[in-house]
Amino acid sequence: MKKVSFCGISGSGMSALAQVLKTKGYDVSGSDRSFDQGKDAQNKKVLEELGIKIFEQNGDAICPDTDFLYVSTAVEDTIPDVKKALDLGITIKKRSDLLSEIFNAAKYGIAIGGTSGKTTVTAMLGFVLDELKLNPTMINGGLLKNYASAKGIPNVILNQNSKFCVIEADESDGSIEKYIPYIGVVNNITIDHKPIEELQNLFANFVQKASKGAVINFDCINSMPLTTKNKNIVTFSIKNSDADIYLSNIKPLADGISYQLDNKQYKLQLTGTFNVANAACVLSVCKLLGLDLHQVASCLEKFLGTKRRLDIIGTKNNITVIDDFAHNPDKVAASMSALRDYDGRLLLMFQPHGFSPMRMMGKAIMESFAKFMQKDDILFIPEIFYAGGSVKKDISSNDLVNYAKSLNVNANFYQSRNEIKAQIVKITKPYDRIVIMGARDNSLPDFCADILKEL
Repeated sequence: MKKVSFCGISGSGMSALAQVLKTKGYDVSGSDRSFDQGKDAQNKKVLEELGIKIFEQNGDAICPDTDFLYVSTAVEDTIPDVKKALDLGITIKKRSDLLSEIFNAAKYGIAIGGTSGKTTVTAMLGFVLDELKLNPTMINGGLLKNYASAKGIPNVILNQNSKFCVIEADESDGSIEKYIPYIGVVNNITIDHKPIEELQNLFANFVQKASKGAVINFDCINSMPLTTKNKNIVTFSIKNSDADIYLSNIKPLADGISYQLDNKQYKLQLTGTFNVANAACVLSVCKLLGLDLHQVASCLEKFLGTKRRLDIIGTKNNITVIDDFAHNPDKVAASMSALRDYDGRLLLMFQPHGFSPMRMMGKAIMESFAKFMQKDDILFIPEIFYAGGSVKKDISSNDLVNYAKSLNVNANFYQSRNEIKAQIVKITKPYDRIVIMGARDNSLPDFCADILKEL
């Protein structure tokens, strides 16, 4: 039996892989500084219930007979687990190495790439294949609401002897180059962690390697050049009927959004036209797989979404609290567009993550807010979220606020989130929507719940 440990096991990518190896019969342990700080208690409980041993992040998780230590990109050599593994000569591998090993070993590996939407598309596709009894393994960064009552953290779908493996292919750290897909998907290409030209080169290589074929977004000007990189391409669109999969007649509803496929209208239990585009992407993959598209669309009607994607935490006194993962210009614009489909003032808190990302795209994010915010809307921004490591801290959220104000956005800088919470609770009124946006910080859903409690 292989003995492995995960450093940073509470992270969405790491916890998913730990669960996969546990079901394969590995002896799995792990540590996370969030657990040591009293955070992510539910994740810790669930992992322990699966038989995964959790240690303090002090090196105790590493034994002389440990076969591998898996770490995320952000982990440094000074962390006790890593230092002990190095001292003992234990092989240390990146999370992406393990994911590529699992993915490339599958008969039908479907890798969902793109700057935005890949978590939802991965979840949608995994759910559809599971509904159609095709027994997929799906490994995701988000939590699937349809599997909330299943044993384990619902960022995976686990089936024994699975031929299908559906994953998110992350371009931000270059790990997308490790995958050899049966089907490769490029949902879109917009600015995020890397310049557009660098992203196009990464995705071009990715599309070329797809043995069955690739799916390309017809509506994205940056992804369309990739249609020449594989002989078997399926395109999708919500704007142009020339695409292979075209969804039209899109209508926002009180409890979702509807669209037309061929001559039949279908409904998603999600908001936002971007989610219709995500559904079109899934339908395109299923076209390559030779599945009945109307059967697929019927399955998608049952999909409940993923947590932290315009996730309604609750409503009290006619005030709704929403949790959202938006963290780059494209995601913020998509979320704001969906929010604008409905009436009501928006009280928005955006928590920037990472000093380098904010240097690259902070102004563009503020421009996305400015495009959709109305006169009565208010934007609250705390200081940049810092997850640790050696970084150059030469930018502040206050710089973003000053730029937003130059765009006539009612933006405000606060040193702490508690100040923001107090101010939001003080000024909110019936029919407001309180939207908390940000990535990488697992405490944001609890922050939303605290606001709801205090309303």
